[in-house]
Amino acid sequence: MGRNSKLSNVYLFIVFAILYMPIFYLIYYSFNSGGTMQNFEGFTLEWYEEVFADTRLLIIVLNTFVIALLSAVASTILGVAGALAIHQVRRKRTKNTLLSLNNVLIVSPDVVIGASFLIFFTMLGIQLGFSSVLLSHIAFSVPIVVIMVLPKLQEMSPTLIDAARDLGASSWQVLTKVILPFVKPGIFAGFFMALTYSLDDFAVTFFVTGNGFSTLSIEIYSRARQGVSLSINALSTLLFLLTIILVVGYYFINTRNNKLQGKGLRP
Repeated sequence: MGRNSKLSNVYLFIVFAILYMPIFYLIYYSFNSGGTMQNFEGFTLEWYEEVFADTRLLIIVLNTFVIALLSAVASTILGVAGALAIHQVRRKRTKNTLLSLNNVLIVSPDVVIGASFLIFFTMLGIQLGFSSVLLSHIAFSVPIVVIMVLPKLQEMSPTLIDAARDLGASSWQVLTKVILPFVKPGIFAGFFMALTYSLDDFAVTFFVTGNGFSTLSIEIYSRARQGVSLSINALSTLLFLLTIILVVGYYFINTRNNKLQGKGLRP
């Protein structure tokens, strides 16, 4: 057992090293005064200053966060409603069919989804830009929220709902006072997953964005095609740090909720 544990730890270390070494390499050279990713000549914050001095880039950052927040909120509401609807289905075959249709959107290639949205918006005459990007992000985020919320609904004992109804609770009170508080960890998980998926999405956004509107992923791709610039490193570093903050924040919120539930308190 001890040897297997050591081998598992070595394997995990190698996997994480492969995943994170390119990121740390990118972060390291974001402080290089030499302007290249070959020889580190000295420490500088010039590239970060360049990022914050770029007004157009700051507008794109604002667009990205507005899209991410709006799509995360909307997809969380729709995803919770969808999970509740699927959970209420009694026929097993129908429920499995609905789950399969939901999961297809998660496993489908982003290129296929992006091209489908592009054709759909073109047929409806919707101008490509803020609206098309927002609708697309909501659409591919809803199945993720459903996947996060549905297991919590399945964990909930039906006796909780029966007890609430026996005490005279209405359907709305059962939903707001019993069901939603119980599945709150799943709702938070779905919200944060939708937020991060929207922030780093490229393939779908590439198809549905229009002239005059861009997100960070599209902007970074466009700048990278023009040549190596360490401002890209600085921008990517800031995005990575933001993702870390979101993950850590979700971890602490989830830990706090679990502790409160363990003590029999309601968060």
